[in-house]
Parts: sequence; C-alpha cells; structure tokens
Amino acid sequence: MTKSALQIARATYQPKVPAALKGEVAAVEGKYTQSVADREYIKELFPNTYGTPIITFEKSNGKKQKPAINAGVILSGGQAPGGHNVIAGIFDGLKAANKDSRLFGFILGPGGLINHQYMELTGDIIDEYRNTGGFDMIGSGRTKLETKEQFDRGLEILKKLDISALVIIGGDDSNTNACVLAEYYKATGAGVQVIGCPKTIDGDLKNEQIETSFGFDTACKVYSEVIGNIQRDCNSARKYWHFIKLMGRSASHIALECALQTHPNICIISEEVEAKNMSLDDIVNQIATVVAKRAEKGDNFGTALIPEGLIEFIPAMKRLIAELNEFLVANETEFRMIKKSEQRAYIINKLTKDNSELYASLPEGVARQLTLDRDPHGNVQVSLIETEKLLAEMVGNRLNEWKIKGQYNGKFSPQVHFFGYEGRCAAPSNYDADYCYSLGYTASCLIYAGKTGYMSSIQNTTAPADRWIAGGIPITMMMNMERRHGEMKPVIQKALVKLDGAPFKTFAANRDNWALNTDYVYPGPIQYFGPTEVCDKPTKTLTLEKSKKTI
Repeated sequence: MTKSALQIARATYQPKVPAALKGEVAAVEGKYTQSVADREYIKELFPNTYGTPIITFEKSNGKKQKPAINAGVILSGGQAPGGHNVIAGIFDGLKAANKDSRLFGFILGPGGLINHQYMELTGDIIDEYRNTGGFDMIGSGRTKLETKEQFDRGLEILKKLDISALVIIGGDDSNTNACVLAEYYKATGAGVQVIGCPKTIDGDLKNEQIETSFGFDTACKVYSEVIGNIQRDCNSARKYWHFIKLMGRSASHIALECALQTHPNICIISEEVEAKNMSLDDIVNQIATVVAKRAEKGDNFGTALIPEGLIEFIPAMKRLIAELNEFLVANETEFRMIKKSEQRAYIINKLTKDNSELYASLPEGVARQLTLDRDPHGNVQVSLIETEKLLAEMVGNRLNEWKIKGQYNGKFSPQVHFFGYEGRCAAPSNYDADYCYSLGYTASCLIYAGKTGYMSSIQNTTAPADRWIAGGIPITMMMNMERRHGEMKPVIQKALVKLDGAPFKTFAANRDNWALNTDYVYPGPIQYFGPTEVCDKPTKTLTLEKSKKTI
C-alpha cells in the first residue's frame, strides 16, 4: 500500500485511553435498566437481554489468565472516521487478554456474515490501518440482519470459525440489528455474544452514557473547514449566496455544530422547524428576509446551512412522506408498472386532499425524488432530495416578487453545495482516534466480561483521556417502537437536537448577530500535531453539553 507522508506519521500515533484500560480490568455492575420508551413491548420482544445493568470498568489488582477466544467484527452502514481504530482497539484488547486470541473481519458488512465472506485480521493487517480513515480494511455494507434464516446462516460460519463473540460497528439501525441478533443467539443458546459500537457522523446515536457517536467530531471539522473556505471566498468576492446542505439523515447535529464552528448568516435547524410547525413557505420567507436585510447594508452575499433531513421535519411534508411511505408499500408493484411520465399524476389522484395539493405544488424534481426507492430501513433517501437547490430557487422567486413590489432592491446570485461523502472517510481527528480505539478496547473487555446485547461506552470525554470512563450499556435501554415499512418495529431511538439544550441555546443567542453581520470564523484543517488545545479539542456541541455554558 502506497502511503502519504501524513499516513506514515499517523501510523506511529498511540491513541490515548482511559486509565482503567491500562492493565487488568474488573467489570462493575451499576443500576439495572429499562428501555427509553414502550417498555412492555420491548421487554416482551427481548426477554433474555432486557433490563440488564450498566457496566463500568475499573482497574483490577488481580492477574487472572484469560482463555484465548475467537471474535468477529462487522462494519455496518455508512462510513465514519475512526472505524479502523475501533477494530485496532478490539484486536489489541483481545491480544492483551491472551496472545492466542484471534479476530476475523466479515467482508462488506453484515452481508459478509450471511455469505460467509471473511478474513483473519492479523497484526500486520491491523498495523497498516491504524489511525486511518475509511472502512477499506474489510469494507462495509447495509444488509439488514433481521430474519431467522440470516441469523442461522451467520451462525454456521461463526461455529465453523469457533467465534464466540461478534462486534457490530454501526449506527442506530445497525445496533438495532445487533440487539435483535444478541437476543436470538441468547434465546437459542447459540453461545455467541454480540456487542455494538456507536458509529455515525450524524451524531444522532447518543444518550447520557453514549456521549457522542464516533466520526461526528472529524466529519464536522472537515465540513467546517470547507464552509470556512467558502465563507472566506464569499467575503472576498462579495457577490454570491452559498446554500450548503450538510449530511445528517434525520437530526441536525452536523448543521448545528458547523454553525457553532463557522458562524454562517443562516442555519436552519430541522427540529426547530417541526416544533414551530413551520411550512416550506415560512422557511423561504425566513431566508429571504435575511438576504434582503443584508442587501440593505450593501452585502449581497452570505452563507446558509441546510440540514439534509429538513424536508422530513416540515410538518406538512412529514405528513405527505408518511402517506407516501404507506402508499408505496401497499401499491409498489402497480406503481412501478406505470410510465415515469405518468407517475406524478397517478400519485396526485391517490393521496388525501391536503397531501395531494402539497405534492402537486412541489417542483417536478423534488416530487420525483420523494418517490424514489427507500433505503433498506424504509426511509426516504433524503440525500437525493436537492433541498439546497429547492430553497435557492424559491428564495430567488420570493425576492423577485418583493422586487416587483419595491420591497427589495438587492442582487441575489446563489451557489449550491452538498457536503456529505467528503467527510465520511477522513483521517480521524485525535479525538476520534482516541475515542474509537477506546471503544474497541472496551468492546473486548465486554466480551471477556461475558456480556451480550451491550454497546461499548466511553464517558467524560471532554476531560483528558486518562480520566475517561469505560463501560457498556444494554442496547435495549435505547430502544422504542417505530413504524417501518408499514409495521411497528423495535428500533434505537434517534437522539435529535434538543431545543432546550446548551448547543442550540448558544446558537439561538447568536444567530441574529451572525445573520446581519459578517462574523465568519475560518477553522482551517484538522490539526494532528501540536498543542493539545488545538489538536485534541472535542466538538463545541459536546463541550457545551458537558459544561452547560455558552461560548
């Protein structure tokens, strides 16, 4: 493998870890748990893994020889910076317990388990990928693990390789699958533990014990660097409005974090749109008003951050999408047989009155995008909906209306961007390199503690790493019931932006000033070497959540 100078330098970086993980550890049980919602349903569906206690690892004075074990690892879902360090942490943890332990990676995600595609991960392979971005060590995939046939097929290869523990590294849907798999293997006495690790750049897999999902820190810093570059260009040319859509399937955590880092003129937060029952027209007026007020000052330029999942949070659009989901599930065969040129009219005639009128009012491109194939979890593929273009076009139309009425006399030249894949495979920041390695090492400790249906947890991560707290929480603790593909199913509850939380309150207190004044911040690239206050700082979101102070 040809390496860049940065890769070579990063290969020597030794991730910082909690003090408790340096040497022998003991698992200490805390309070017993319940699911976040729908407790009777979740308890009934997961009788063998529900209600188990939170685990914390502490230093142990004992020196007990641990048996050699074989473990497997799967990278599931979209990529996120730091996945390779999770695998490295698992590997090092297993080897520290017993040098004869082995780790197998399943190729291209959960599909590798079902299709019996795997490779043994040796020390030489692991060393090639330490502190690197991407998931290319073993690849990733989006196959859902949800049927008995899949579970049994996977068990065949696990038994053949004598694998007694499986670590699934993924987001909320992937860890939901891990929870279901753990329950099935426990119920059937398969003898295979299942451990999850919280991965997603979206930042929506977290709670009191899971402070952040890995990759969020790096991705937000990558996006913020490029937003800062655009803002510098924007402030230099002084003639363009940049509409920037940011990845984040549902929650607006990325948009909010990037706003805190860069101070754009406008940032829409989907959760606020829903809470205020805003319409698409309200959002257009909000943006156009800022554009007009800046124009009055002679500033015909600016930046607007748009969360990827915005469309689904506009209440009227949410109702439309919900009906579309149900309709397309029930009429998929008939719908696919209709000519594409006639599909729009077909849907308009089938929806209820309000949703039919809203759907008919949408631009052709957006209407078509709302009917595209759903992802494997039954969700609209919001990344394919060009919200940034839609808003830029509608704001331009609104400004033209105001110009005719003499209410606006500025110039509006929009540019559109979508930042998504650019941040998913970046070399992890020091924070993510440390956090991910610690998550992986903790996963190995959960395995040796005999736990299953648990998610690896690292807390207190705004403190120096040796004061971080390693442990695990039952995945059932995060579950609730939601409608997917027309059926109620158990899933991990997404953590959305809290409008009463310190990060949003800080943004809200500053956005009026950022809107009218050009107070841009230019974060620059991720720093891997240098003083800790530059290289190791966590996100502003996490800092604010833990300090409860404004910035």
